Amino acid sequence: MNLLQIKNLSLAIHDTPILKRINLSVAAGQIVAVTGESGSGKSMIALAVMQLLPNGAEVDGELRLDGQNLLNRPEAEMCALRGAAIGMVFQEPMTALNPVKTIGDQVMETILIHKAMPPAKARVRAEEVLARVGLPTDRYPMTRYPHELSGGQRQRVVIAMAIALRPRLLIADEPTTALDVTTQAQILDLLKGLVSEYGMGLLMITHDLAVVADMADEIVVMRHGEVVETGVTDHLLRHMQHAYTRMLFEASGHQVNLPVPPEPRPLLEVDNVVRDYRLPRKRLFDAPGHHRAVNQVSFTLNRGERLGLVGESGCGKSTLTRAILGLEEVQNGRISLDGQPVFTGHKPNLAVRRKMQVVFQDPYGSFNPRHRVARLITEPFHLLDTSPTGSERQDRVAEMLTAVGLSPDDASRFIHEFSGGQRQRIAIARALIIRPELILFDEAVSALDVSVRAQILDLLAELCSIYDLTYLFISHDLSVVRTITDRVLVMQDGQIVEQGETEQVFSRPQHPYTRTLIDAAPSLPEIGQGAA
Repeated sequence: MNLLQIKNLSLAIHDTPILKRINLSVAAGQIVAVTGESGSGKSMIALAVMQLLPNGAEVDGELRLDGQNLLNRPEAEMCALRGAAIGMVFQEPMTALNPVKTIGDQVMETILIHKAMPPAKARVRAEEVLARVGLPTDRYPMTRYPHELSGGQRQRVVIAMAIALRPRLLIADEPTTALDVTTQAQILDLLKGLVSEYGMGLLMITHDLAVVADMADEIVVMRHGEVVETGVTDHLLRHMQHAYTRMLFEASGHQVNLPVPPEPRPLLEVDNVVRDYRLPRKRLFDAPGHHRAVNQVSFTLNRGERLGLVGESGCGKSTLTRAILGLEEVQNGRISLDGQPVFTGHKPNLAVRRKMQVVFQDPYGSFNPRHRVARLITEPFHLLDTSPTGSERQDRVAEMLTAVGLSPDDASRFIHEFSGGQRQRIAIARALIIRPELILFDEAVSALDVSVRAQILDLLAELCSIYDLTYLFISHDLSVVRTITDRVLVMQDGQIVEQGETEQVFSRPQHPYTRTLIDAAPSLPEIGQGAA
């Protein structure tokens, strides 16, 4: 008997069809992956199983867990199931975590709400699951808050919360989106181990086809709210029947034709930069300790160049990004853009700041949910000496929305009306709208499915050529970095351990850590050309 059985599930929101007669099942000990483009309805299946659908949702069909229909069950009964029988890992960790509660309290919360064990034992269980997802309490005390962790570390906390009570069914919505390749490998191994050890079923929603190929027993391919193809993973990869499925897998190996880089002209110079953080005292009279997040980092980014920065979560990538943007002052060294320092004295240099833009890792957390898209993507206009108004402003908004694959009509919508991938495209439009000299992309395509990601990477290459843009591309996705950059920096424990031309570093890595990253990266198997 299947653990989860979905039969003819249809969903409409305010009379707009979202899901159309979905059929899939997940057995105990089985991993089923649902894949497809942003907006295909993947995440709505997860929300339907959890009964966390928005207002105005109308559902038809059957959705059974252990034979019991979940549709229209009283909220009290669903609360008893969520966390205990069904665990959920959401796509955006920062919005899934409470910023004013410690990570230990948040992992314990699920245990205590369900009264599964007394507080003392709940604390021990929390320590165990945090260690299991790579956050041992000797290095990451349970008293830390989400903002004190990197994006990848926050995602591991979310996973720890989901598995705290060892649910029979685990739903993972893009569970490794924010993780570097080595941490991703660890998390995927952990999920596999949980499925095998506890016999839980895993419904994985992801756009990462390499992860799908490596993890899933069965694949469900969705498009426009419908299942277009499904089958056992190995057979489906070798004998794809639907043109859309083949398009997705071909897009995952997409190559971008980059223009030849211009003669080196330094734009961004980072010289011997050090960034320390003060650690909280363990005891009242102890001297405060320090954590060196960035340790004597030096590099130059030339005009028109695409530079990649890779490394595990917590290695210092995001800290370095904030320092370059003038959001954090460094303790030693110098950062300059076009010869001008990012900081003058102890204050950020606003004349330099207006020449840079950033696309952050978490698209939803970087937007004000009360504002419409037109206002959101024109926020950088306040940096200009003369801000466009009237029809010129509207034309710029329409141009950028079109450039990132959205409609000019989307300018009047709110950010919650978009999928995760669409939100990231809006974030990219906001960064591009004032045509800065330097753009920093912090995991900018991590939330996009493969076909949209290919379009965005093509867009970036085109804009760099037309507008002479320069960017620093921070990512854990080595395949993207290899495709979209001219040179690459490899960062470990706050230091640059290897750098050079991208293809040379990837094909002939010199440092053991670089080789570890490359070996840990998932890859798609060879696929067949049609049915046998």
